[in-house]
Amino acid sequence: MELFLSTKKLHLVSLGCTKNLVDSEVMLGRLKAYQLSDDATDADVIIVNTCGFIDAAKQESINTILNLHDERKEGSILVMSGCLSERYKEELQAELPEIDIFTGVGDYEQIDRLIAEKKSTFSPEVYLANENAERVITGSNSHAYIKIAEGCNQNCSFCAIPSFKGKLHSRTLVSIEKEVKALVAKGFYEFSFISQDSSSYGRDIEMKDGLIDLIDTVEAIEGVQIARILYLYPSTTSFDLIDRIANSQIFQTYYDMPIQHIDDGMLKLMRRGFGEAKTIELLERMKSKKNAFIRTSIIAGHPGESNEAFERVCDFMEAFGFDRFNVFAYSNEETTPAFTMKPVEEEVIEARVNRLEAISQQSMINSLNKLVGQTIEVILEGESDEHELILSARPIQWAKDIDGDILINDTADLPIEFGKVYEAKVTELVGDRLLATLKHTV
Repeated sequence: MELFLSTKKLHLVSLGCTKNLVDSEVMLGRLKAYQLSDDATDADVIIVNTCGFIDAAKQESINTILNLHDERKEGSILVMSGCLSERYKEELQAELPEIDIFTGVGDYEQIDRLIAEKKSTFSPEVYLANENAERVITGSNSHAYIKIAEGCNQNCSFCAIPSFKGKLHSRTLVSIEKEVKALVAKGFYEFSFISQDSSSYGRDIEMKDGLIDLIDTVEAIEGVQIARILYLYPSTTSFDLIDRIANSQIFQTYYDMPIQHIDDGMLKLMRRGFGEAKTIELLERMKSKKNAFIRTSIIAGHPGESNEAFERVCDFMEAFGFDRFNVFAYSNEETTPAFTMKPVEEEVIEARVNRLEAISQQSMINSLNKLVGQTIEVILEGESDEHELILSARPIQWAKDIDGDILINDTADLPIEFGKVYEAKVTELVGDRLLATLKHTV
């Protein structure tokens, strides 16, 4: 994501996940004296908040840094922050003399000082956004991400995150409540609660049912209209939590639980903690809820994935009827337990990704078709990418920036205000985009 006050200009690029975006917004808050620019060539300071999760993200981060260095003006300061910088701090400082300041995942609230001193720093503690951070929320005047924890206590075979983000570190409910109230006072009414493993929230601070307590707290905040929780983990997601989400008047019946596989042998090899039967039991509980929206992700080509195991996951993904699922090619990451396992051949991984992506596309089409003819609540987000006279809207159940949009080709002559909630009648599915007519404001 590239962003567009003082005569000095700042250009910031935030790569990777929405958790990274929150940290980028904290940096923007610390650098409010700068004028934001979408043109790196005239910026006095350029920051790239990097992602270091898998090979593709690492390469994107490096390419972005080098491209920005090539086009930046003389005397500008180029900053590399975030996960990739943290994960490979020694190597990158030795190999990238183009970078003026290196910083990792602990100093986002110190970015103004680091720039003023032109100093690289790697704090030993991972930064966790709090209610005192003056974030500059990007991309919306109504929606904000709220980071509820950092780090992860899981030990998945393929994931390097705990090696540079550390163990679970949860915010207090009081801290989260203060931040949400402050944002509501600024006009925000929709919130997505995020962390690496949200269903473990609070376990490190002696909370038994942290997410249920979070839901209770947020529901009591006047002005919050829409909320959802992202990134549940199977072995820490309970039936009580699934039921509490479904029974909430504010939290959407939205379940984002990456399962990564369904074959028992593969789940054990991937150190997922839950086997096939219990995973399916959770998914069926979610599916039983009225108007539930279920999202997941699958890794193709993890070491040890046989043809039989792959066919099992394909059969399951075709049969279950997920509303959305992402497919990731296995990325062999050093410091992970899977790194020394015998790899699956690259061409086999590519073929498996292609097969699963075709299933994913059809699964999404099936989900979209269920909305045709329905009247739903949507948030009007702006002009569409199709035509200036066609508007983009997002059903309130769908997650921002993740689940797509629908096209409004008939406004029924209603006053148009972006960021507001309307009722819309879904009229048809064209390709993989829904068309709808506005009915009235909510």
